[in-house]
Amino acid sequence: MNKLRNIWWQLSAAPHRSLFLAGTLQGVLTILWWVFDLAGRFGLIAGVMAWSIVPIWAHAFLMIYTFFPFFILGFLFTTFPNWMNGQKIQPRQYMTVCMLMVAGTMLFYAGLFAGELIVIAGIGLVLMGWGKAIILLFDVLLTAPAEDKRHAWMAAIALAAGGLGLGAFLLWVITENSVFLDFSLQAGIWFFLLPIVVTVSHRMIPFFSSRVLTDYVLVRPYGLLWLMVGCSVLHGFLQLLGYSQYAWGGDLLLAGCALYLSFVWGFLRSFGVRLLAVLHVAFAWLGISMLLFALQGLLDWQLPAYRYGLGLAPLHALSIGFFASMVIGMASRVTLGHSGRPLILDNVTWWLFIGFQAATLLRILPDIVPAIAFLAPSFYLAAGGIWLSCFLLWAAKYMPIYWRARVDGKAG
Repeated sequence: MNKLRNIWWQLSAAPHRSLFLAGTLQGVLTILWWVFDLAGRFGLIAGVMAWSIVPIWAHAFLMIYTFFPFFILGFLFTTFPNWMNGQKIQPRQYMTVCMLMVAGTMLFYAGLFAGELIVIAGIGLVLMGWGKAIILLFDVLLTAPAEDKRHAWMAAIALAAGGLGLGAFLLWVITENSVFLDFSLQAGIWFFLLPIVVTVSHRMIPFFSSRVLTDYVLVRPYGLLWLMVGCSVLHGFLQLLGYSQYAWGGDLLLAGCALYLSFVWGFLRSFGVRLLAVLHVAFAWLGISMLLFALQGLLDWQLPAYRYGLGLAPLHALSIGFFASMVIGMASRVTLGHSGRPLILDNVTWWLFIGFQAATLLRILPDIVPAIAFLAPSFYLAAGGIWLSCFLLWAAKYMPIYWRARVDGKAG
């Protein structure tokens, strides 16, 4: 009993501990479930499970609303008070958010087997935790004394937009109206995840770079941040209105902004410090993925017979290459720094990160290269297997840190 009490005390000692732990477990579970489903559909295991939710939409929900958000909230609960010299979020508050979202996620998994009513209850609990998180972060935002709150405002608004997308998914499950599903998917990517990860990258990558690279000129143009977020929102609205073929211009502009920032932030120089390089590599995928989206849009516009000619390659370059790689990079840095450990990325974590890059390539290549399209199922399973293997090893390395005391003896 004392051991369990001590674990609980350590998990609640800082916001990132419990939420990163939940996100790490979810990073394993969601891909484990997805690989199991793919294996059944591709005939590698006997029979195909009859899920209560269409698998591809369940996969999208689990990734957008129950994997990335744990890491995002763990980061924001930590950084909002630091960014703005605001009031600290209390343990009972962030632990409540974590427990609601964990319980909801587990019910969602159970509902995939047991029926839609359990799924609805699970989404409802996740939504309650999400709503609580929005209230907590806006409270810090509105009461903090700092004058510069631009990054915080953008992150908070994006989180609120994600809450609308989550609510829309719940309405879709209840009503089966595809309008709600479409809004949930587009809002989750273009109004929530991309704006919030771009905002965090804009705030943190040049800051981290300036701390370790000599003679570094910190470049953080806010005009480009607003432009990139605007292009993301534009893409989402065009998707919702059925005019995705016209999104290529904004996509190309966003790609140009991202590639420019990669250059001025010191992409090549970052490889001298691995813990910095992983962030730069992850951000580089934003430019690549948006170039693919732009090409997809141009094909759709000029050659409508080749609609979706790149399949889901642009989306997975964005979601695995940019979002997931950034999560691994940021979570590794936060975990090391907030546990009193040296800010050094060891060989194991470095190669696990490389593994994620391989998973990204394996997932997108069959959609881009027609000659290997017939091998797509094998590539998809290989990508899922590499993600699962890398995340299992990353989890085994980092999870115990979350329930152990800091090595430097400090609180938090």
